[in-house]
This record gives sequence, structure tokens and C-alpha cells, in this order.
Amino acid sequence: MLEGFGLSSDRTAASASSSGIEAAEVAAVAAQAASDKKGEDVCVLDLTELSDVCDYFVIATGSNNRLVDAIVDEVEEKVAKAFSEHPFSIEGREEGTWILMDYGSVLVHVFTPEAREYYRLEKLWGDAPITRYED
Repeated sequence: MLEGFGLSSDRTAASASSSGIEAAEVAAVAAQAASDKKGEDVCVLDLTELSDVCDYFVIATGSNNRLVDAIVDEVEEKVAKAFSEHPFSIEGREEGTWILMDYGSVLVHVFTPEAREYYRLEKLWGDAPITRYED
């Protein structure tokens, strides 16, 4: 499953999963779920060499607030089904322009197009290897 994303899982996670699941696997399932729910420009940033806080960012765009919320629901459902893992927290649901899902070593960011352009996480973490997911 990790090969399609070019992610390696041979490093200890920044913050371990409660069930010992590899962060790269969670990132891959989250990215696939976002794509399956019509997330656009889905990508995974590998922060393993750049951050002690988390190992991967999964970033996706939903064309509107309702789709952003639906993508978050899909990611939560697919990660729970695959690993019995649930996010420690989900922030931003009220506004719906940027929702952050915290899986410990994996942070999932789902944006509206305007919010993604404004925050530009890929540029902020420009040194991180990035894997773009395309259907």
C-alpha cells in the first residue's frame, strides 16, 4: 500500500499510534479516502526528517464547505475501518474552511480552495518530500 505513495515506514513515529500502526500506512489510507470522496490535489508531505511533532501531513481540497466536511467523514471512517484508529481531535468543523484531523504522527488537513491558497502549507513546508496522489 505504501509503494504507491513512495512513503517509507522504517522510522519510529513522532508520536506513536495507540495500536502501533505505522504513520505512513495511516497517511496512505487517509489520502486514498480523501481522493475517493472527490478531494482535489491530494498530497502527502513527508516530515519525518523535518519535524519532531508529526511524521506526515495529508492535504486535500474540497470544492465547498459541505465537501470538506464529507471528506473528513470519509477519512475518519476509512482509517477507523483499516486500523481501528480515531483522531485524537478534529478542529475547524464549525467554520468548515480548514478542518484538521490529529492522528498523532499524521495530521490531515482538508481545506476549501481559498483556505488552501491562503495557508499554503506545501510552500511553508517546502523542504518536505511531497507525493501527489492522482486518481
